[in-house]
Amino acid sequence: MKIIRQISTIIVGLIFIFSGVVKGIDPLGSAYKFHDYFLAFNMAWLDWLCLPLGILLCTAEFIAGFSVISGVRQKTGIWVVLLLMIIFTPLTFVLALNNPVSDCGCFGDAIHLTNWQTFWKNVILITLAIVLFTGRRQAISLFKTSSEWIITGIVTALFALFCFGNLKYLPIIDFLPYKTEIKIADQMVIPEGAEPDKYQTTFIYEKNGEQKEFTLENYPADDTSWIFVDQKTVLLKKGYQPPVHDFTITNSSGVDLTNQILSDKGYSLFMISGKLTEADTAKLLKGFELGHYVGQHAISFYILTATSSDELVEYMNGLIFCTVDETTLKSMVRANPGYMLLKDGVIKGKWSWATVPENEWFHEIISDNKVMTKNTGTGTFTVITIIGFLLLFLAILGLNIKKYKN
Repeated sequence: MKIIRQISTIIVGLIFIFSGVVKGIDPLGSAYKFHDYFLAFNMAWLDWLCLPLGILLCTAEFIAGFSVISGVRQKTGIWVVLLLMIIFTPLTFVLALNNPVSDCGCFGDAIHLTNWQTFWKNVILITLAIVLFTGRRQAISLFKTSSEWIITGIVTALFALFCFGNLKYLPIIDFLPYKTEIKIADQMVIPEGAEPDKYQTTFIYEKNGEQKEFTLENYPADDTSWIFVDQKTVLLKKGYQPPVHDFTITNSSGVDLTNQILSDKGYSLFMISGKLTEADTAKLLKGFELGHYVGQHAISFYILTATSSDELVEYMNGLIFCTVDETTLKSMVRANPGYMLLKDGVIKGKWSWATVPENEWFHEIISDNKVMTKNTGTGTFTVITIIGFLLLFLAILGLNIKKYKN
């Protein structure tokens, strides 16, 4: 039984840490997933909670996994794990039955699971959590209670800083399809021989006041006594979908600029704002200023947004405003506003409003007549929090191993 508990400790601890980390890398992604669920369950009035809940959930998962596997407040961690599994296991069963949102988001955009895969994953986890819960009295404290709470507080603070760093400076790891150095057009291609979507079409006919459904194989094509009423088409299996899809850029006059932009041999700079009305005014003004500047230095500048045409009128200032699907914009960059630099359709740089280079940098890449890339500018304190946590975790893990040897 001891071996089973140790195996359960490792599996549960690592999965909860991994789940917390990948969500913490992309807090806005978690917020978007909560938004999808609120819409599916007609709870859009809770939208203001999306980001706080996203950060709270990944922090709870990470701290619970850390406590279970490190031994610091292990009993508390086991309680939290069991509580989360009691909540999410039946919830994911309901989601699997109704499928209101196709991807659960339990591992962010790092790993995509169907709702049924998520449910069975949770069945395994809740079983392991019960094993840990029944043996919780066997847990041995590494430190005094007060010291363990202090360590837990420090780890929580470090992880919160990690989340906010990724939120401000863009995710430290980009799990999205719009990565630097990829050619967007190549990511839109469906390879030859790829499996297409599979549909089932049924036809409804009526005869003598009775309606009956037929398929393509048995519908009464030669029997004129049957009168066609309706047809239904149902998606049976999703086929191959390219990493980049639904990527269409339309200017304010309704002209599709997608191919023109992707085939442009020069530089193009996107200022991306899902909804201009939700962005900070000062950050928008800085972006507009940048747009006017680069436009004078041979860099095409486009403002991509999903803002309605009625609201967009208020922002017209001589720059090129384009309409793009809001979901696509969210996948391009996790910031409002965010920026993306292209050359010959290849992404050369991505930045949040906090890390976008100064105007002169863009002038330099033109005057030097060479392709340049610039990192997203991950915040220094984000890196410091990662290093700090790793050192702390390794120290505690060493003590834990020593404890089991003794």
